[in-house]
Amino acid sequence: VQLVESGGGLVQAGGSLRLTCVVSGFSVEDYSVAWFRQAAGKEREGVSCIDQVNGGTYYTDSAKGRFTASADNAKNSMTLEMSALKPEDTAIYYCAADRMGKYETTWNLPFLYNKWGQGTQVTVSS
Repeated sequence: VQLVESGGGLVQAGGSLRLTCVVSGFSVEDYSVAWFRQAAGKEREGVSCIDQVNGGTYYTDSAKGRFTASADNAKNSMTLEMSALKPEDTAIYYCAADRMGKYETTWNLPFLYNKWGQGTQVTVSS
C-alpha cells in the first residue's frame, strides 16, 4: 500500500498549486480520501475529504472557495487544486485514506484514517 504526494513547492501569495496523490495497493473508489496539512508547531488539520463510501465532499472553512478536491478512480489518484494561496496555507500536506465512510463531524479527525502518504511541502511567501 502506497500513497505518494507530489506537486508541492514555493509559491507567492495569490498563486496556485496542484497537489496529486497517486495510490497503489487499494482502490480509492472504495475509500474516503482526504487531504490534511500540518504547519510547523501545529496539529494536523483536515483540509478536505471526498467520501466515496457514503457520498459527500467536505472542506475546512479556510479552504472553501479556494481549494477543490477531486478523485480520479480510473487513475487511482486524488488531487487538490489550490488557488488564492495565503501564507497561512504554508504546511506539509498529506493525503490519507480510510475504508470507512466519514461524516460532517468526523471527516477531519486524523486518527480515523489508517493510510497516509509521506507529505509534500507547500510554502506560500508573502
